[in-house]
Amino acid sequence: MAEPKMEKVQRSPRRVFINDIDLYASKCIAKFLSECVSPKGEDTEKEEEEEEVTSHHSAGRAFLLAGTVSDKDEDRPYVLEEYLHVDRDELLSKLMQCDVVIYNISQHAGQVEEALWAVSALHNKMTDFSGPKMFILVSTVMTWACSKPVNPDDLELPFTDEIFWRRRAHPNFNQHIDLEKRVVKMGKTNRTLFSTYVVASGLTYGMGEQVFHFFFKTSWLGQEPEIPVFGDGNNIIPMIHINDLASVIQNVIELQPKPYYLLAVDYSNNTMEDVVKTLASVLGPGKIQKKPCEDAFLIQDLSIMEIDSMQVNLRMEGIHLKDLFSINWVCESGLVDNIELVVEEYRQTRGLLPIRLCVLGPPAVGKSTVSKQICEHYKLHHITLKETISETISQLVDAVKNAENEDLKAEAWDLLSSLKDSMEQNDGLLDDQLLVKVVRDKLMSNPCRNQGFVLDGFPKTYEQAKELFYADEHEAEDETSLSSSHSKRVMPEFVLCLDASDAFLKDRVMNLCERLVQEHNYEQEHFLQRLATYRENSMEDETVDNYFDELDITPLYLEITSSNEPDCLLLMQKIFDTVGQPRNYGHSSQEVGEEERMRREAQERAEEERKEAEETRQRTARWEEWTKALEDARQQQEEVLVAQSVPLRDYLMEHVMPTLTQGLMECCTARPQDPVDFLAEYLLKNNPSNY
Repeated sequence: MAEPKMEKVQRSPRRVFINDIDLYASKCIAKFLSECVSPKGEDTEKEEEEEEVTSHHSAGRAFLLAGTVSDKDEDRPYVLEEYLHVDRDELLSKLMQCDVVIYNISQHAGQVEEALWAVSALHNKMTDFSGPKMFILVSTVMTWACSKPVNPDDLELPFTDEIFWRRRAHPNFNQHIDLEKRVVKMGKTNRTLFSTYVVASGLTYGMGEQVFHFFFKTSWLGQEPEIPVFGDGNNIIPMIHINDLASVIQNVIELQPKPYYLLAVDYSNNTMEDVVKTLASVLGPGKIQKKPCEDAFLIQDLSIMEIDSMQVNLRMEGIHLKDLFSINWVCESGLVDNIELVVEEYRQTRGLLPIRLCVLGPPAVGKSTVSKQICEHYKLHHITLKETISETISQLVDAVKNAENEDLKAEAWDLLSSLKDSMEQNDGLLDDQLLVKVVRDKLMSNPCRNQGFVLDGFPKTYEQAKELFYADEHEAEDETSLSSSHSKRVMPEFVLCLDASDAFLKDRVMNLCERLVQEHNYEQEHFLQRLATYRENSMEDETVDNYFDELDITPLYLEITSSNEPDCLLLMQKIFDTVGQPRNYGHSSQEVGEEERMRREAQERAEEERKEAEETRQRTARWEEWTKALEDARQQQEEVLVAQSVPLRDYLMEHVMPTLTQGLMECCTARPQDPVDFLAEYLLKNNPSNY
């Protein structure tokens, strides 16, 4: 077996280039290398002088990272230099400044062409090197996907990197295997000046996931009753934790082994069914469903490369990793055996941390309304006693009918009988012990542990809180829980204590419709009894509030004084400010599209209403202006007419009206048959002008 070629560190730190340093695999490799400590050689003073000259990024580090990025929005303190949209001449000058060039083509086929150009350009510039350089191609085991068995009579005999020349690529990865061969060939020209390595990586997992992200996300969301397995699921998937892959690359850089082709896979032989079933048990509903391979192409979240990768069937072993390297493995035995660690990395890296709240308060104060709004905003699970008990009974009945395991069936039957007996003896209510068990089981379920929950109106007493949130034996084994008696998996982070005056609560109940009164059991006598019980419990020496205070969980006290919508909005905004931002996946593309459509429609409606209001305002202004002008014209016309009628009125008053008045009086005295003729004859006879 070839011995590793050990070489002293040329200088500290080394300058390393990585392509696509802002994407999953390259980002994780860069973070890992940036945390590697610079080894101290014999010439310590020289190293310290070099460290003083370099920037603060190099202090104590073995590697200085540089790389290409697609955007600079994210802050990457582990990267010394980032290159955005540089041309190849400029990129080549950057590569010439680096001691190690790493090109990762394992998950993005678009980088194959650039990687070929990079290794070719560096090979052509060997005479201009200021010192030895290393080129590492991170490829994929998909270049082995169509390899013939090592021994047809022993199909369990694994492929090893010692027989890499027998590999046959998947049809969609022919470019990858061609690049591997070119990289190996160029490294043979002058290995002391320009050494090249090919690291064929298994499917990577850990630190947030990429290839397996669909299964993690589907399990975590819990929206599907069964997690799909595409195909029969019996294919063996060669895998490696992304940090273990980074450790392999670190060993290649530091040891410069003689073998130039390395298989980077862990020591697991997990099938696709093993992986998905384990994920479904730890994160999801616990059930899987096998579907045709073609159905995978209907999943928008899966790329063609990922679908091809998940259908590979290879039993592999990295001989050189075992014989030449000293790797501090993160997941040496694979994903399935280390599922708890990997799931925790997934949650932490993607910020998928559960939000756990407890909402307390007297009856009719609005706990359920507030809880529902919190759940809607943060996508949490609303836990109420009534629904939890009903759901538990339903699940136990199904288990008794359908469970294949007799022990599970007997256990479900015993618990179901206990629940029914307790409810019969307590007028439809459960005793405290069973009630706490039912609620705790609900809080410990995968959906509540994944997304979080809002516990509505429970616990009601100090003892119930103590029993509900205790630390079980599994948690007690954790060193961080040894000094604590409470469970970190179900303990609420936030406690909201709503309160209102008795007069306000009574008035609110009186104004409720009959349906809500019946639904919440707010009949007058029962409501007053519940309210009195709550007030009595609040006066005890040990209350639920005290329990949380003892654990340094300070409840947020909120006084309800009004049911008006503006006041409710202010209340919810205060709660949202206290809890902070959501910690889960954003909306799906369909939901985002629907919300965008609704937002556009709302904007269009608002714009139309604004235009209509503006037109109405302008029309009203024009109408008022026209009315005012018309009134002014009428008034002016009246003034003219009055002025013109003055002489006529004076003439009539002087010459006509006296005779006319006398004639009318004569007519009234005589009472003729035809008053008009009588008045006419009178006017003719007594005409003052005698015309």
